[in-house]
Amino acid sequence: MMALHKIADQEPGWLQVMKSLINVIPMDDPLGPAVVTLLLEECPLPTKETCVRLCRDLGLGAEAVRRAKDRVCEHRNICVLLGCLAEKMAGMSSVALLSESVLSYLMGNLTKDSRPPVILFSLVALEKFAQTSENKTLILKYLEAQQGKKKTRKIPLEILEGWRYNDDSVKRQVGFCSQWTLDNLFVLPNRQYSHEKVDMDGINVMLNSHDVSEYLKLSPNGLEARCDAASFESVRCTFQVSSGVWYYEVLIVTAGVMQIGWATKSSKFLNYEGYGIGDDEYSIAYDGCRKLIWCNAQSEPHSHDCWKPGDTLGLLLDLTKCEVIFSLNGSCLPPCTKVFKNAKSGFFAASSFMSFQQCEFNFGAKPFKFPPRDRNFESFNQFGSLTQDEKVILPRHERLQMLRQVQVQDDSCSLCFDSAAVATLQPCGHRGMCMDCAYQLEICPLCREAISGRISDIS
Repeated sequence: MMALHKIADQEPGWLQVMKSLINVIPMDDPLGPAVVTLLLEECPLPTKETCVRLCRDLGLGAEAVRRAKDRVCEHRNICVLLGCLAEKMAGMSSVALLSESVLSYLMGNLTKDSRPPVILFSLVALEKFAQTSENKTLILKYLEAQQGKKKTRKIPLEILEGWRYNDDSVKRQVGFCSQWTLDNLFVLPNRQYSHEKVDMDGINVMLNSHDVSEYLKLSPNGLEARCDAASFESVRCTFQVSSGVWYYEVLIVTAGVMQIGWATKSSKFLNYEGYGIGDDEYSIAYDGCRKLIWCNAQSEPHSHDCWKPGDTLGLLLDLTKCEVIFSLNGSCLPPCTKVFKNAKSGFFAASSFMSFQQCEFNFGAKPFKFPPRDRNFESFNQFGSLTQDEKVILPRHERLQMLRQVQVQDDSCSLCFDSAAVATLQPCGHRGMCMDCAYQLEICPLCREAISGRISDIS
């Protein structure tokens, strides 16, 4: 990495490294796109002029769209690189990077005639560019112009949304990203939000939109998740178990690094530090890409082959015998017990995702493909329950709008904002939190002194 940093320290070297990434990263490696992200993080930050020169050297535009159909790997890598640069070069540098030719190239790739991997990463790149408001406005104008030309017909993004449940894993990803983008970023007039039309009947447990790290994307039905950020994003489900035998399944959509398993509330989501499920003592996870079982940030190899799109991961939690059993397409591994040294109850289904990874969860709303045969078990969906409001996963801009309308009382707890701040910590005497939050603390968050007692202002 030091050699890479040294080569990329000057403009000619940086350009050469970027072009090498485009030409060398293979199509069939599930970690390929993520490697582009990781290597770019190790390179010095380029100037705005250097990024513009790279795009000019690549000859992006209408002609490049035609070339992309024959040179799929090269153009997939170009789109991955553009997205990573847009994420890294925020503000005016990102605006300069999204030139007319680059926008024409990315938008031109969004047709059913283009190759699915190129479509997918063109979509992701546009999402990254839209993090800058000027770029978002420009992209929206382009889409609205398309909509005006089509009149009653759908624009390309809406057509690609139809691939949402395609049997081809890459097309399925395109459908997911198209739907998420139309709901959360490029909101078109007269288009109904996906959460308003999704059928939630029979779904009693889902991924928890209130217990998820900030950049993970959730589907409108709360059963599918995807990460396109450079961080390690995590989520828990809405249902907790403390006794009995439980089972759920996960459909693998992408074959890269995901850590899928079981976690308690004590398990921490430290997305920017790369900590996820299986990286602390309160969780355990299966990693089918690197062929590892993770617990307490320590890994052990397992005997399964690497997972691939379309595989089904089975996850059994037996709290009677204190066993966790992972299976891939019905083939079971030996029981794991390590997590029970520190956690005995309060388990959730949970998962962490590296960049560009996606999977779908089945908590029992539909039949399991490979149910356990050696013991009786329960499914989350049999015993979970959700209100109609809890089943709604709002687009991000609607969630932000709701947060802006929340009024916080002057005497609210500084941690949960739900209850009144009536607790005084002993011996330091600091205040500002409710009794419920105070009892969850071991040290004062203000002075870091150990807490020996808590006194309520309410007699």
